[in-house]
Parts: sequence; structure tokens; C-alpha cells
Amino acid sequence: MNHTELWRLSAIELADRIRRKDVSALEATDSVLARIDACNPAVNALTEVMHDSARAAAREADAAHARGEALGPLHGVPVTIKINVDVAGSAGSGGIVALKQLVPEADAPLVSNLRRAGGIVVGRSNTPSFSLRWFTDNEAHGRTLNPWNPAVTPGGSSGGAAAAAALGMGPIAHGNDYGGSIRHPAWACGVVGLRPTAGRVPAFNATAKDDRIVTNQLMSVQGPLTRRVADARVAFEVMAQGDPRDPLWVPAPFAYPDSARPVRVALFKQHAGIKADASVVRALEQAAQWLADAGYQVEEAVPPHFDEAARLWRAMLNDDLRRGGGPAIEAMGDAAVRNAFRFQLGDLEPMDRDAYLSAFQRRLTIARAWSLFLADYPVLLMPVSWERQFSIDDDQRSQSRYEEMLIAQAPLLGTAALGLPGLSVPTGLVDGLPTGVQIVSTRYREDLALAAGEVIERAAGFSVLAHLAPR
Repeated sequence: MNHTELWRLSAIELADRIRRKDVSALEATDSVLARIDACNPAVNALTEVMHDSARAAAREADAAHARGEALGPLHGVPVTIKINVDVAGSAGSGGIVALKQLVPEADAPLVSNLRRAGGIVVGRSNTPSFSLRWFTDNEAHGRTLNPWNPAVTPGGSSGGAAAAAALGMGPIAHGNDYGGSIRHPAWACGVVGLRPTAGRVPAFNATAKDDRIVTNQLMSVQGPLTRRVADARVAFEVMAQGDPRDPLWVPAPFAYPDSARPVRVALFKQHAGIKADASVVRALEQAAQWLADAGYQVEEAVPPHFDEAARLWRAMLNDDLRRGGGPAIEAMGDAAVRNAFRFQLGDLEPMDRDAYLSAFQRRLTIARAWSLFLADYPVLLMPVSWERQFSIDDDQRSQSRYEEMLIAQAPLLGTAALGLPGLSVPTGLVDGLPTGVQIVSTRYREDLALAAGEVIERAAGFSVLAHLAPR
């Protein structure tokens, strides 16, 4: 392969070539930076491209290799980091104009973990203001376009990460997921997105004025977006190393004796009162058949309290944001996020103290029911969204359209409310847009989702670069 096309390689392939000294970390970094320079102006996936610091880090990686030092699993591999997470020396605006000059002095834990494993940070990916929309646009940095079709969303809030991964601007992109913000953009752009279990990846931003609000602690996670499931696995294992700055981190194992063994699968493809897009149903049916062909036992089943779990996400999030985010959104958010926030609140009245505490109790009851369900069906195959990719700024149209979108996104919301892991895997194209499925497993069993995802990936034979960057 020509060294100028090293950006096409997966993270694992690239790390292996660097380890064998077939290529240098600097050559790999230069290739990705050239790809970014060629593609990013058209889609605005990255808000900052770190040419100088990335090349300096790559030269140091090559020097360490020459000295015979131990190499991490991502030695010399370019990565991108979302702008709502601290990267030392790089402004982390979160898409907020008032914070464009906020420059952290220290890396967030996951960034430290990626660097320690040898990753080279080459850029910062875009997000909506306050990371609160399923669209990626803000007044600070502008709009990120879906590389397949600019008329539809690239997803949110990690839309910049997904578009960057899809176009080859680094094999690993970082994102976070509070209500689908990794899985939705991964699906929208045709890449892999892993939402780990809450508590798996340590989270902390020293630049944050206060610690995370309660629902964020319970539901929000950090994770990777990649072009291959194997890359998502290695990136996840690197990101999930412990850090004392996050006392909520859980030291769970990454593999178990049954990690690669076919298991029982619940296929959830239809639900009362919901008209799923035909492409969504077809993707699920095809993925179910691929799993069955690989020895998985697939049965149609509906997860318990599905609608209630999604409603609980909204109710708990709303009250938490009213107290711990809403005033900042109204004061510093752009017009689009302020409008989306008002639609998010809708006509739901604030809960009093007893009602809010009862919501936490109910969350445990629903989580137990899901735990029992996932004990019977260790893998749940379900949609990412009941609809296709939303038209640009669909969340700005009306309260009624916003309510429809919440129903469409229920497969993302309920799982987030319960802190469960989920994997978005592409399955192909329909009418020029990516399709895919979501694989959910029980807490700390990302291994089961990843194994099933690799089966689907192999059978689908889908390559995002074959379509977006043909040779």
C-alpha cells in the first residue's frame, strides 16, 4: 500500500504495521492528516486539526519504538476526540460560543488512556451546543454534514466523530452517549458505535464548573466509533482503564468463558403503535438470519417496560436539567439548542421530591426486569431508531414532530436510562443511506454484543470506505 493511503487501514492493521516497522507512526499520522485536509472542509466533522502536536507526538512514538520501549496496543494510531471532553492545550468548547477560549491544562481520563496506549490525537470532533441534539450544528463551529447525504443528519451528538470515522479521518473516534449520542450517529453515517455500560470508562473534566448531574452519572458514557468491530473492541478496552479521578469506574473484566459462544437472541422488530420504516425491519430480519446461520438461537421477543423505560429517561433527565443545566442552556446555548430544550421539556410538569425519588425506585424495578430478560436472552437485537435518518433540523419544526422523534428514538433512550451497553453495527445501504442494527447486552457484557456484531459485520460485508472513498 502506498504510504499516502495508510488512512484506509483499521486501527489494528495500522498498529501492527507500525509495530513491525513496515511504516512509521509519523507516516501514518501524515497520511491521516492529509486525508483530513482533503475531506474535512466539505463536511466540517472536525473543529480543530492538530497538525503540529500530532506530528510531534508521532515523532516521539517513533523514537520510543527505536529505543526498544514497550508499545501499547494503539502505538502510532491516530484518534479524534469530541470537543466536550478535556484535551490538554486544546479548546473544548462543547459547541458553545462562550466557551471557545476554555483551554484545559490536563487530559480527561479516557484521553490519558488513549495516549498511554500510543494513540496520537489528530483532531477534535464537532457536537451540537451542550451535546443535546440528534443533529450536529452549533454557532461556535457550524454544521457537520452527513457524508452520504447533506440533507439528513449525521446523527448527534457525536455526529462529527461519526462523519470523521466514515471518511477515514482516523480509525478511532471518541464519542459519548447520554441518550444515543454514540449509537445514533454511528448508524446515521454507516460506522460502528459502542456505548459501554455506565461506569466502564472513567469520566472527568477538570474544566467543568460542577460535577456531573445525577442522570449523567447513571446514564452517560464514553466510547468509540470505528469502521470495524475489532477496532471498537480494542479502543474500548484502552478507554476503560481505571482512573482515580472517577470513583464511579467499575473494574469489570472484558472477556468471559462464553464470550465468543453463540447464545440466545431476542429479536425485537415490531412494537404496538409504532410503524417502523421498512428498511429498519429488513435490516433486523437480515441480521437475525445471519446470527441464526452462525449458530445463535433467535426468537422474537419484546423487552419488558420498553415504552416506560424511554419515558423514564425523559422525565428524569428533564428534572435534572431544569436544576443542573437548563439555566446554562438558556444563557449560553444557541437558538437551536434552546428551542430543542424547550421541546424536550414539552408539557411535562416538574416532579416534586417524592415523585423524583419514586422515579429512581421505578428505574431499579425496570432494570431488574431487563436483567431477568437478558438472563434468558443474553443478546437483544433491536433498532437504533424506528425511523430513517432525520431531515436536517427536524427537531426545530414543532412540538408534535419532536414527540414523534422521541418515539422513534425509544430504542436508544430506554437502554441509556438503564445504563446498559449497546452496539450499533452497519448492515448495508438502502436508497443511498446506511442501514444498521443495535445489539444490546446485559451490564458489563459488551463482549457478547461485540461477538454478535462481528458475525453481522462479516456476513454483511459492508465497507464504508468502499462507497465514500473508492479507489
